Amino acid sequence: MTPMNPVWGHLAGVLILLMMFTFIGIWFWAWRKYHKPVFNRMARLPMEDDPVEDASAFDNREDRP
Repeated sequence: MTPMNPVWGHLAGVLILLMMFTFIGIWFWAWRKYHKPVFNRMARLPMEDDPVEDASAFDNREDRP
């Protein structure tokens, strides 16, 4: 059995570093103060939906067996 080429270890290390820096970059981007108002607005979206006035529009009894 032949030993693994040492280049693979370096390549794996470089890929792990790239993924780590990408993750940290996205994390910093998401936590900037600039994004807070947008994220707060998106967090309130489910509570802002109007109640369904005509529920029969969503009742598809002919589709059921």
